[in-house]
Amino acid sequence: MKIPFGKLYLIPTTLGDNEPLEVLPITVKQIIDGTDTFIVENDKTARHFIKRISPEKSQPSLKMFHLNKFTEPSDLPSFLEPCLKGTNVGLLSEAGCPGVADPGADIVKIAHQKNIKVVPLVGPSSILMALMGSGMNGQSFAFNGYLPIDKDERKAELKRLERLSFEHNQSQIFIETPYRNNKMLEDLSSVLDLNTQICVACDITLPTEFIKTQAAHVWKKNSVDLHKRPTIFIIHKNI
Repeated sequence: MKIPFGKLYLIPTTLGDNEPLEVLPITVKQIIDGTDTFIVENDKTARHFIKRISPEKSQPSLKMFHLNKFTEPSDLPSFLEPCLKGTNVGLLSEAGCPGVADPGADIVKIAHQKNIKVVPLVGPSSILMALMGSGMNGQSFAFNGYLPIDKDERKAELKRLERLSFEHNQSQIFIETPYRNNKMLEDLSSVLDLNTQICVACDITLPTEFIKTQAAHVWKKNSVDLHKRPTIFIIHKNI
């Protein structure tokens, strides 16, 4: 008799150091309670999260596969071998939803190729929550990841994204390394047209959450300290 494949659960995590069940549904805890095999970016932070949401769970029984910049692509199919033997596997992001701005997308792709059922669970996405709170176009938007570090290249990319937002009425979303957030906001307010709308959304779901949309010329006069605070930036030049 053929054993049914296990499922790949895409398990969201918190966006900061808050209590998991303040922002995650009970379903996430139930799945973690019943799962012992995980694909994670960092063993220590994954175990810490699992301990917080499921304190009664035996840590020694957990099996962790590591998916990060050091992982060989050829190793990825082996991470799903437990599924092929009937065992469920959980894919955990470091923050937010797996597979969105996250290396987990590569695992999900392989799961589909192997006919393993993929089950995304509900959880916070800083990208979508920033867009929700921005007042910008939620019907047409693009996430652009990190922008170039080089000053001239970044300026050119910002102008390109601004032009795209105007031509297609499309919100343009991107992120920056937290310690360069303040410089990014300075660049946005000086490079973009005076009336281009800029949304700054940081510390989403945390007590220090800040979401504000205003024109570039207003940001130039009224800035905010974003140093080392996880931040999403969105721009939109109105038609």
